Amino acid sequence: MFIGHFAAGFAAKKWISEISLGWCFIAAQFIDLLWPFLLLFGLERVVIEPGNTVVTPLNFEHYPISHSLFGVLIWAGLFAIFFYIWKRNWRFSLFLSALVLSHWLLDFLTHRPDLMLFPGLDFKVGLGLWNSFFGTVIVEGLLFIGGVYLYFKATRAKNKTGNYALIGLIAFLVIVYLGNLFGDPPPAEEALAYVGLSQWLLVAWGFWIDRNRLPV
Repeated sequence: MFIGHFAAGFAAKKWISEISLGWCFIAAQFIDLLWPFLLLFGLERVVIEPGNTVVTPLNFEHYPISHSLFGVLIWAGLFAIFFYIWKRNWRFSLFLSALVLSHWLLDFLTHRPDLMLFPGLDFKVGLGLWNSFFGTVIVEGLLFIGGVYLYFKATRAKNKTGNYALIGLIAFLVIVYLGNLFGDPPPAEEALAYVGLSQWLLVAWGFWIDRNRLPV
């Protein structure tokens, strides 16, 4: 899942309007922002295997640190603690930690059974929505539309940049998503990791948007 995770970040602004969209993106995408570093350091593995599922050619062989349920619960807890120490607000902290956990739940919906519950256990889960092209597009598309709609309802532009930057990000995410669906597989696993690191630019884009918008 890609735009579905960003949808969760957009939607969160309805309930925590005081927190920047950039932080909502970091929380919703946290384990995918962490994952490329773990790939580059050889701590997790992915194999490019066209036909692995209908939607993605990626075979996630080993990613217990970033994507096991236990690991995600740990990351969510650490995220909550960090944010509470910084902002002294449990509501913000718990909501953002729930966004971290939401990533695993959405991955559980789309992935084939490759998600560990606990590092070292052979038992893996995943409902496999990625085996249905149209099912994936419909579910993720509806999530994205809903998340963007909630963000528009929760904020208003304070200048032209607030509108143009938001529309630009929405268009860019859709283009990237279509590229993932219809484009060629990545040329190599290392290249995939470096592309994954570029998601931090989307986080920066989220901070930029929110500096030019106000809560309703």
